[in-house]
Amino acid sequence: MSEVDNKDRLDHGAALLIQKLVEAGFEAYLVGGCVRDTVLKRPIKDIDIATSALPEQVMAIFSRTVPTGLQHGTVTVVLSEGTYEVTTFRKEAEYEGFRRPSSVTYISDLNEDLKRRDFTMNAMAMDGQGEILDPFGGQEDLARGVLRCVGAARERFGEDALRMLRCIRFASTYDLQVEESTWLALLEQAPLMRHIALERVRSELARMIEGPAPARAIRLLLASRLTAHFKKQLPLPFERWLAWDDALDAVSALAGQHDRWAMLLMLLEVPADTVRTALQELTFSRADGDAVVAILALRDAVAAGVADPDPAPLERVWKLGAVRRGEAAARALLRLLRALPHTAEQRGELARFLQTAAPELVRCGADWLSEVPCFSLKQLAISGKDLAGELGLQPGPWMGALLQQLLERTALGELPNERDALLQAARAAK
Repeated sequence: MSEVDNKDRLDHGAALLIQKLVEAGFEAYLVGGCVRDTVLKRPIKDIDIATSALPEQVMAIFSRTVPTGLQHGTVTVVLSEGTYEVTTFRKEAEYEGFRRPSSVTYISDLNEDLKRRDFTMNAMAMDGQGEILDPFGGQEDLARGVLRCVGAARERFGEDALRMLRCIRFASTYDLQVEESTWLALLEQAPLMRHIALERVRSELARMIEGPAPARAIRLLLASRLTAHFKKQLPLPFERWLAWDDALDAVSALAGQHDRWAMLLMLLEVPADTVRTALQELTFSRADGDAVVAILALRDAVAAGVADPDPAPLERVWKLGAVRRGEAAARALLRLLRALPHTAEQRGELARFLQTAAPELVRCGADWLSEVPCFSLKQLAISGKDLAGELGLQPGPWMGALLQQLLERTALGELPNERDALLQAARAAK
C-alpha cells in the first residue's frame, strides 16, 4: 500500500490531531493496531497516537482533554470528530508481577518507544502523510505470514505474561505462523501465566472464541499448554478437545458467542453445574454464564431422559426441557446439533447422544417447539395472584410449584393456555 493510499485511509480527526501537534513543534504518529490494520487493509478499530509532547503540553495544545492515564503518559483528546488517546513516547522500567512496568520514563525517541511493544506487527508507526515507520520489520513479517516478538521473545513474555495469550489470539485472528523462537519462548515461559488474573485470561479467551478462527485458537492453546498454568485450575478437561478435532472446525459456523462457547464446553463432556463453576472462576458475567449453562443443562436433561431405563418419548422430554431451560436455550441447542459432525468413530456419552437422540431432534425439534403455546410463567394465562384468589390461600412456595406444574402441562398440550381451564386444573391439583 502506498503512502497516498495510507493517507486516504487516515481518520480525519486523527490527521487533524497529528497536524496540530506537529505544527506545535512535536513529533506525532499513529501507532499499534491501527497501523497494523492499515497495512493489512483491514477495518481500523482503536486509534492510538504517540507523541514527543509531554502530557501537560498535549493538554495545553487542545482545549478539551481528559487526563485518563497520566501515570502512563496518556491524555484523551476530545475533538468534534471523536476522542483520541495520546501517549508520550516512553521507556518502561522493570515490570512488576509479570504484568505491568513499575514506572515509565518519558523519552523523545520514537524507535525506543516502539521497542517496548510486544510483536513486530504492533511496533510500527505512521505519520500524518501516511508514511510507515517500521524499525523492526513488521511489514515483512506480515507479508511472510509470521508473528514474531520484538527483540528477545523470552524477555517480552517475561515482562508481561498475558502476551502469551495475545500471541495465540493474534496468530489465529490474522492467520499467522508463530516464529520458532517466539513459540519456544512461549513454551518456556508458560508457567508465568499463574501471575495473570483470570479476568484478563477470560478477556483474551473470549476474543479468540468470538474471532474469525476459533478452532485454530483452540489448537494453539492446547499445543501451548497455557491452560495448565492458569492462576486457578479450572474443573475443565481441555485435553478432551483433542478427541473432537473435526467438531472444532464447526464452531466458526456458529454466529453467536453463547453458541460457540456452549459447543466447545459441551465437547468437554462435563456436567452443566461444573461448567457454571468454571465460568464463574473465569469472571464471565452472570447473563453470559446463565445463557451458556442453560444450553448445556438442556442437553444434559434430554440425554438423561432418553437414557432412562424406562424412557419417556423424546418429544415429551424435549418440550419439558425447553420449558425448564428456556426457548432460547432450546433453539441454540438445535443450532449446535445441526453444526456438530456425527461420526460412528466417536466414542463416549456425547457421541451416543449425537448418534441416537440428536438426529430426531434435528428433524423434529423445531416443529415440537412451535407446538408449545408458552415457555415461561409470564406467558401463562394466570398469575400467582389469580391462584391465591381462586384457592383462598396465602402466597407461599406452593404457588411457584403449582404454576410450574400448570405451565408444563400446558406446554405438553394437556391443558389449554386459558384462564378458566387453568384455574379449574389448579383447584383439582390442590
